[in-house]
Amino acid sequence: MYTIAVTIVTLGVLVAFHEYGHFWVARRCGVKVLRFSIGFGTPLFSWRDRHDTEFVIALIPLGGYVKMLDEREDEVTPGMEHLAFNRKPVLQRIAVVAAGPLANLLLAVVAYWFVFLSGESGIAPIVGEVEQGSIAELAGLEPGQEIVAIDGSETPTWQAVNFRLLERIGDSGRLTFSVRYPESDVVYQSEGYLDNWLSEDEQPNLVAGLGIRMYRPPIPVVLDEIMADSPAAAAGLQTGDEVVAADGLPMTQWTDWVDYVRERPGEEIALQFERDGKLEQTLITPARITDEAGVAFGQVGVSVQVPEWPEHMLREFHYGPIAALGAATRRTADLVVFTLKSIKKMIMGLISPKNLSGPITIAKVASASAQSGPEAFIAFLALLSVSLGVLNLLPIPVLDGGHLLYYTFELLVGRPVPLKVQMLGYQVGLFIILGVMVLALYNDFTRL
Repeated sequence: MYTIAVTIVTLGVLVAFHEYGHFWVARRCGVKVLRFSIGFGTPLFSWRDRHDTEFVIALIPLGGYVKMLDEREDEVTPGMEHLAFNRKPVLQRIAVVAAGPLANLLLAVVAYWFVFLSGESGIAPIVGEVEQGSIAELAGLEPGQEIVAIDGSETPTWQAVNFRLLERIGDSGRLTFSVRYPESDVVYQSEGYLDNWLSEDEQPNLVAGLGIRMYRPPIPVVLDEIMADSPAAAAGLQTGDEVVAADGLPMTQWTDWVDYVRERPGEEIALQFERDGKLEQTLITPARITDEAGVAFGQVGVSVQVPEWPEHMLREFHYGPIAALGAATRRTADLVVFTLKSIKKMIMGLISPKNLSGPITIAKVASASAQSGPEAFIAFLALLSVSLGVLNLLPIPVLDGGHLLYYTFELLVGRPVPLKVQMLGYQVGLFIILGVMVLALYNDFTRL
């Protein structure tokens, strides 16, 4: 119920802004708006304003529409022709149609402005390990270096690194790194080479795809939470115990312990641990767990006490109102370019169509971001708003971009696109949109 509620709020906000853009400009252009609907299907609530526009909140919250007076759809009362959308000059019709997607982009700027005004934080992108024979090793990257820029764009945090790498999925060619060593201001340039990089991956791990493991503070195997009825509880382990060795092998890092347990499902392990300064021993048998691919791994039911990050690796950014607006505008512009590039790559087959997501994935991510706090949810809302705005501007009939295509032709040629051509375009556009929706839903269900 929580996920459903968050999803309805998310889609409702996006649709409301989009349709209000159409509505606001239509009113300014003297077009009579008959209905403003959030959602489709049976009306749940409705009311009318002094202009006799009906406002509706409908049952199915997967979209909305603004219905305007138009002689192509209904008979128009004599004397009302000047209020019909189809009678307006072509530039006004273009403005009305473009206003919806532009409203979504404006919403993204406002949302990111709030996020930047609240401040940003992240972790410095310091290389922990470099895999042999990887893109990173061939580029000369070394453990301990900080990645300060990728392809000339600054990367002060791992989030920034991931965003720049997202832009290169499916690419072939040079990937430029700018790095520096600890406590040095000298920046070195190096190059890696991509070849249809991660194009077939459904959920690509960008940093690992370069052959890099990000640096993390050493995590000793000090146990935090012990799950009830778990192998760890049966072995008598307690919060605060520090695992020293397993079957005689030293366990100095949490990753050592996790890897050792995962490789031994159902196998008894002789465990040595320290409690209150004393060494003790016990036997533990990891439970056998099977993943989606049918691969078995071991699990004992414990979590670790995670140490805090070193202060010099924490990056915090604070903005004033003007600086936050500039950062929000740049972030929105970057996402517009990224979305367009991603669509192009998907059409060219450079990105797997499995990356396409539908309403189920949106619902899951919306719920998770809402649970992470208001800033995370607002940032996700901004991301979706950019996607909605850009997708609606694509030159596909039935979308706003398709209408803009027709009206631009009319503006340049001086006459409208023939009705038969328009209708054929709408049929093709509807086929494309339905096909994409089916593929997105299929991807959603396969991920479940």
